[in-house]
Amino acid sequence: MPPDSADELETKGEAAPFGRSISRMFAILLRQELKRWRFRMVMAFLITVTAKGLSVIAPVFMGEGINQLTSGGGAGSPEIVAEAAQAPELSFVALFIIFAVARFLASALPAVRDAFFTAVTQDAQRLVSVDAFHHAQNLDLQFHLTRRSGALNRIMERGASAMEYLLRFLAFNIGPTLVELVFASIVLATLYGIQYSVSAVITVAIYAAYTITITEWRNKQRRAFNAADTKLRGVAIDTLANFETVKSFAAENREAVRYDGAIRDYNQHYIRIMQSLSVLNGGQEFIMAAGLLAVAIMAGYGIVNGTMQAGDVFAIILMLGNIYRPLNILGWAWREIKQGTVDIEKLFDLMDTKSEVEDAPDAKPFGPKSGDIRFENVSFSHEGRASGIENVSFSVPGGSFVGIVGPSGAGKSTILKLLFRFYDPAQGRIIVDGQNVRDVTQETLRRALGLVPQEVVLFNDTLRFNLTYAKPDADDEEIMVAARRAQLGAFIESLPDGLDTRVGERGLKLSGGEKQRVGVARAILSDPPILILDEATSSLDSGTEEEVQAALREAARGRTTIAVAHRLSTIANADVILVFEDGEIVERGTHRELIAADGLYASLWRRQTSGDELTTQAFHKQIAE
Repeated sequence: MPPDSADELETKGEAAPFGRSISRMFAILLRQELKRWRFRMVMAFLITVTAKGLSVIAPVFMGEGINQLTSGGGAGSPEIVAEAAQAPELSFVALFIIFAVARFLASALPAVRDAFFTAVTQDAQRLVSVDAFHHAQNLDLQFHLTRRSGALNRIMERGASAMEYLLRFLAFNIGPTLVELVFASIVLATLYGIQYSVSAVITVAIYAAYTITITEWRNKQRRAFNAADTKLRGVAIDTLANFETVKSFAAENREAVRYDGAIRDYNQHYIRIMQSLSVLNGGQEFIMAAGLLAVAIMAGYGIVNGTMQAGDVFAIILMLGNIYRPLNILGWAWREIKQGTVDIEKLFDLMDTKSEVEDAPDAKPFGPKSGDIRFENVSFSHEGRASGIENVSFSVPGGSFVGIVGPSGAGKSTILKLLFRFYDPAQGRIIVDGQNVRDVTQETLRRALGLVPQEVVLFNDTLRFNLTYAKPDADDEEIMVAARRAQLGAFIESLPDGLDTRVGERGLKLSGGEKQRVGVARAILSDPPILILDEATSSLDSGTEEEVQAALREAARGRTTIAVAHRLSTIANADVILVFEDGEIVERGTHRELIAADGLYASLWRRQTSGDELTTQAFHKQIAE
């Protein structure tokens, strides 16, 4: 089994190093699939730098205009005043217009950038989502059996969302804010004095250090909050998905109490999150206010000493206000970035999870022939169980019908899972048509195997979608031919919407027999050389079972068929019956041979037919015929 189940991937505490997560994320932008967006990426960078430059320089023009108004046009920075000297009566107006235009462009250009860069972030998000979804689908069965319902989906949702806002914040919030700080420091030091530049840098540094320290503390709370959130969603999904079981055991009140406990835990963590947010925001506001106060006092002394004018003070305060304003967003952005790295690292952990069942590097497509199957000294045990199957060997000639029976836990279904290569045996080999299942690709192997399980679970879509799941390109005529062979044609034709009828979640709008016949029709449509029946009628009533059995006999015609059966009457016609007990084959033979041997099979047969002697006699007569 992979080292982390989906639950563990969701809740394990420590995020990976910040740099590793961010570098992996930005590496996605360099992938070939996103090459078409390279021009937009470059333009977004240039627009961002231009907007920040305009944001820094705009207050200087406003300050110079004010200086001209307060001093009659003779003061201010020489470079700017010289340009306005030819039209003194319009100089302050021109400067104010330049300020307005620069301020407008500083605000408007990022909006333009976001408008065309959104396609890049959305495509990158799509790429990550599809990669994660595809990888999760390819993980082995054991991984999916051990995950909590909903947890895997939450990992993918959070990770894909993190991709989008991490790109936005890092590329267009934190990065540009640092660029603006550099530009502002240069302008402040050049025009007004190095002390103002130093003051701005110190304020931002203190603010950043405080934000990072408090955010790290809050991240621990955030991870605990995420775990409580996942637990709450999991309880809700589990209960709603299993509502029939809840109602059957009259457990509605019990489930409400369980949900109440989960939501109480969620609320407690949420309260802690909000309280720590208040501490963070309050401290940030204090640092920014103190920074502005220090600069204002220094500038005020500059006026008193005659080294500065009112417009200069206004320009400095406005410039610093422009720098400090994004810091409010920076605090929130940093929190989101830290949380985003946690979320995206969970996604990367999922994508790094290795399947225990993988195609060999030189795996070849499976080439079906007659459907011959051999198990050679196969042993396997599920994780967490002391027993499994031990040294199992048998052969299934192509075109034959083999039944597998035995008590619960004897290893019957394990045989099928090994054949499908959901698991790999610990020892031994499985040979299908002369090919070791380890040496062929899983996809082509499973295409050659048609499965009708004990409970056919359907997608919440139309009958057409569910019937063609094994053969998506099948047309309506092919579908209906398979449906009629599965004793389902008359039912579909009786529906107002026919094949377009929606079956509901997990096929709940259909009866058990109808769902089973859909499963049979799906197997017929796929036309596999090998048909697998996993207790395909054990959950049906006797009348429905007879109809489904007729469909199964039609599906099995001309194919190798392996049937795991609870009701022994369904496999009594088999060419050979394998009887399992405690993971081993204890008997094998035809129905008559096993009855005559008076062993475990005969005991199971008598138990199922006890008190129904007439039925038993009629059945033996049918076999004889």
